[in-house]
Amino acid sequence: MSGKKIVWTIVAVIAAGVIGVLLRAHRLRSISVRQSIPIEGAVIQRDTDTKKQLPIDDVAITASDGVNTATTRSQASGYFKLVLQRGALSSQPVVVTFRHPAYEPLDLNVQTERLEPKNDLYIAAMVPIAKKPAESSRSQSVVSNIRVRYTINSRTEINVGSAVKTFEVVNQGNVPCDHQTPCSPDGKWKAASTSASLDAGADNVFGNIRASCIAGPCPFTQIDSSGFAHGGRNIRILALTWSDTATFLMEAEVFHTAITSNVRKLYPVIFGRTLNFTLPPTEEGVSLEAEIDGSPMVFPLGPDPYLSWASCTVRTGTEKEKTAVYRCELKPGYRF
Repeated sequence: MSGKKIVWTIVAVIAAGVIGVLLRAHRLRSISVRQSIPIEGAVIQRDTDTKKQLPIDDVAITASDGVNTATTRSQASGYFKLVLQRGALSSQPVVVTFRHPAYEPLDLNVQTERLEPKNDLYIAAMVPIAKKPAESSRSQSVVSNIRVRYTINSRTEINVGSAVKTFEVVNQGNVPCDHQTPCSPDGKWKAASTSASLDAGADNVFGNIRASCIAGPCPFTQIDSSGFAHGGRNIRILALTWSDTATFLMEAEVFHTAITSNVRKLYPVIFGRTLNFTLPPTEEGVSLEAEIDGSPMVFPLGPDPYLSWASCTVRTGTEKEKTAVYRCELKPGYRF
């Protein structure tokens, strides 16, 4: 019995090994066919102060394994993503290079020894190229008292008046309906109906609309509100009475739709030689108010922001919020 057990054990081990080899070979073949290496991350400025680790845009990024290459450029937020396609598995690392004229070259190695590609987020911290010694503070112009000014346009409705209308619905009570419309709601009495309408005029709408019976046998009347329930420029009321003549009153307030502009101001946040601020997506007419060596000045910022004393960029925030993110860095010869 011990000999048979040994034989069966050997057979089981061999079978397990063969199955493992076959599964691994199948896995390698499938990966070798679909092997691609996604490389995703952000490019920032290297600084020990996290508040100064600013995103860097327009960085030329190249990934290569010595045979295949993929290229892209960083966005205004510093974000980048590229996918390197590989025809077969390789133990050689993928080298990702980052190049920008204002920063020292940076190379990162992406390890790919594992069967499945890594999905890490890579942060490329680039070192600014050393600039010439700064001018003495005495020869630098001082930028102070900086404020951001912009306008927000909103649609408003201004009450410009009211409208009133009275009308009668003539009828004789206690007359059987005999199935001749209009009739009372229970179909018993002959009824009469009359409609009245109002026009608010161009660029105006009605609001707070009221309609009621004010004279006559009001308990035996009915008002159809479907013609004025949602307001609008033109409204209509339909009144019904199944007793004697009744008088109805229709009242409404008139609103004029207009676009109003509200001027708003805020103070930017300054880190070192850089100022930062954000604006809502509906902003218009952005400008900076500042004092240059004590002289107050206004600097409009267009779609491509330009300042004589700073280099500015603007980018859009998340797809959902669409916030405008501004960043301005002082040019040589200026200081906060």
